[in-house]
Amino acid sequence: MLDSPVPGSVMAREIAAQPEGLARILADGLGPIRAAAAEIRARDPKFVLFTGRGTSDNAGLYARYLTEVLLGLPAGLTSMSTTTAYRARQRLADCLVVTVSQSGGSPDLIASARQAREDGAFTLAVTNNADSVLAQESDLHLDVLAGPELALPATKTYTAELLTLFLLVDHIRGGTGEAAQGLPAAARAVLERQAEIEAPAERYRFADRLVATARGYGYPTACEAALKIMETSYIGAQAFSGADLMHGPLAIVDPGWPVLAVAPEGAGGRALRPVLDRLRERGADLFLVGAAEPVAEYGRGFVLPGGVAEEVSPILEILPLQLLAREIALGRGCDPDAPRALAKVTQTR
Repeated sequence: MLDSPVPGSVMAREIAAQPEGLARILADGLGPIRAAAAEIRARDPKFVLFTGRGTSDNAGLYARYLTEVLLGLPAGLTSMSTTTAYRARQRLADCLVVTVSQSGGSPDLIASARQAREDGAFTLAVTNNADSVLAQESDLHLDVLAGPELALPATKTYTAELLTLFLLVDHIRGGTGEAAQGLPAAARAVLERQAEIEAPAERYRFADRLVATARGYGYPTACEAALKIMETSYIGAQAFSGADLMHGPLAIVDPGWPVLAVAPEGAGGRALRPVLDRLRERGADLFLVGAAEPVAEYGRGFVLPGGVAEEVSPILEILPLQLLAREIALGRGCDPDAPRALAKVTQTR
């Protein structure tokens, strides 16, 4: 169990609650997920759009990879301002629109989902609030069953969204969710190794900027890690796909520049190897989260449990990075429970 000093006690408890939350989805969430998957299969969508903001947008990015790789369907992320600011209409017949939101209360998400439905899409809301307006405005709703989340930075709702979206996509393709069955125990084992985060947290608390990078399924993890560090520690953190990093941003990496890299087992981790080589050449201060081999080869990092399917690895990858964000914030004298200038439900339009 995580220690819960003040400040940081609420975020710590919510990070620690994630194994139980994952187990709850596998026990209580599968029935609704199977039913939603069956209805979506019957609709036979030809395209899938994911809508979200912040952490939920990163969950949507993960689901985009799942959709394209496991279902072979083209997928994208919605540009909500085309609807809310420009009042554009779209031809969305044969399109599934999935809106992901912890609260289901942001006005732009509600407006975008409502417009998508009017424009012919079949709509699904994935939220942590079954009574939300977003849930009511959508054709289907899936509750991620995370329970109330009180810290401003989203932690347990993020992994709950990832698991719910994986199970949905897997059941759409006719799977059984088998790859996810060991996740609660694996997540518990990862969180019990909190002490391994203390040294990198102590080192990076002095940083004023850093980069997070990955390929494939790991890229949403890099995006979420950068977001968590920015909002809790006020460090300028940027996330790049490893491929995009090579197309220009690599030039900003000076010797000693902190780089968080997600390199799990599988195709994404292999694809990141040339990027890691270039970062090492640049003298980057690399910290890897992933498989044992690249962590050992590139110097330091956090080794994830082996034998986990790549498509569900992001549910474990983010856990040590959540711990890292929290520990950096505490080391810098910040309150990770209540970052400045933020609200739990953001009223964007």
